[in-house]
Amino acid sequence: MPFESGSTALTLCSLSEKMPKDFLARLAKYSAGKLDDVRDEPVIGWVSGRHLLESEINETTSLCGGHLYVNLRKAERKIPAQLLKAICRREELAYMQANNTISVPKAERRRIKEDAVERNLMKMPPTIGAIPVVVDMAQNVMYIGSASRNAIDLVAAAFLKAMEIEPIPLTVGELMLKLFKRGETDLPLLSFNGRPGGEAVPGRDFLTWLWYYSETSEGKIKVGELGTFHLIIEGPLTFACASDDAPGASESVVKKGCPQMSAEAKAALSVGKKLKKAKILLARGDADKWTFAFDADMLTMTGLKLPETESQELNTRFEERVIFLNILQKALEEYFKKFASDILSGEKSVLDKITKWASERESF
Repeated sequence: MPFESGSTALTLCSLSEKMPKDFLARLAKYSAGKLDDVRDEPVIGWVSGRHLLESEINETTSLCGGHLYVNLRKAERKIPAQLLKAICRREELAYMQANNTISVPKAERRRIKEDAVERNLMKMPPTIGAIPVVVDMAQNVMYIGSASRNAIDLVAAAFLKAMEIEPIPLTVGELMLKLFKRGETDLPLLSFNGRPGGEAVPGRDFLTWLWYYSETSEGKIKVGELGTFHLIIEGPLTFACASDDAPGASESVVKKGCPQMSAEAKAALSVGKKLKKAKILLARGDADKWTFAFDADMLTMTGLKLPETESQELNTRFEERVIFLNILQKALEEYFKKFASDILSGEKSVLDKITKWASERESF
């Protein structure tokens, strides 16, 4: 499973309240149940983090390294479209032969299809998919193993129904409220080409500022007792205008060679485009490295690789990986705090440095 090893997508969420003592019993009430009971309607429910066939929710199955680890599973039976079509066609030909006709009435075709589904549906194995979810109860945060808006909404709704606690995805607005007690609209528009106007898209301002900060300050930042981090922006780079109604192509991708130093990247900045997606390398010393593709609009990650862990014991290894997720979140918040503080200051020298970087940066 993705939170145990390998790479994962990630959405960071805070929880509106502390987890109740009976959280396992609450989740168990909405467990996914047995696959044998699944028919054509999708069945959505909770299963353990260990595997998707384990619908028992208890301390043994759903706690790992001191954290809640579950999956929100969706299961349904479907007859493959081509198979259903073939079965229906066979029955239609039999009907035409028996009735000496060259066509099948619409009502009869409907009856044939309904009968085919009824007779064959339960012969089909259920199709299943799942969204992994980890809750760090000490930090009161949730990690969702998906960057899909639909998946995030599905988990939020199911968790709210079971727990009466709302997972709140990390957004620019949430960061502004948490770090500055202010709203997203308090962030002024950041222009990288020095020209006024345009529509504010704070997430893209933040990611483009990270690029600027990585090249002018080595992306260096101190995160409390966690130490000093460095950040690098890598390709492919996706640039976008603030509005889809902007003249020319509203979005462009630069990925060949060294995208960061390309003439295309510099040209994108010069016409007011900003980074919408980019790969980020975050490092702490020589040993700990996080790499991921960052979506500036949703503040989500895909292809996230965590630092290597030394432990081979499952619970310990899992706990270490959750700690690395928490460190990543704290580092991201510290970078955002630096970004917002610089922009909110309104100091001309700060803004001039940013526009100078965009206009005078080397490219080839």
